[in-house]
Amino acid sequence: MTDEDDATMWTPAAFARQFQESSEDAAERQMELFQQFAGAGGSGFDGFSGLGSMSMGTAVFKTRVQSGGRISIPDAEREALGIDEGDIVQTVVIPLKQNED
Repeated sequence: MTDEDDATMWTPAAFARQFQESSEDAAERQMELFQQFAGAGGSGFDGFSGLGSMSMGTAVFKTRVQSGGRISIPDAEREALGIDEGDIVQTVVIPLKQNED
């Protein structure tokens, strides 16, 4: 291992700090986006269906919650966004309808 290799290695603490900062930045950007939607047309999230067309690298889809709270990203969206197994993605969950038992 060379000195150059040592310089590019991340310690667990540095990785955790960078991951935390990135997550916080993403959350702030999401809040800004949702505030824009909330103000559009004065009727809440009516403009939400346009989210996918507003920004490259996003998708809007409906999915059902499965056992254990799992949700699935449809094949077409995973392919379009280049999402592979093991990738980390940011999610925003907005309940549309609750099951009536």
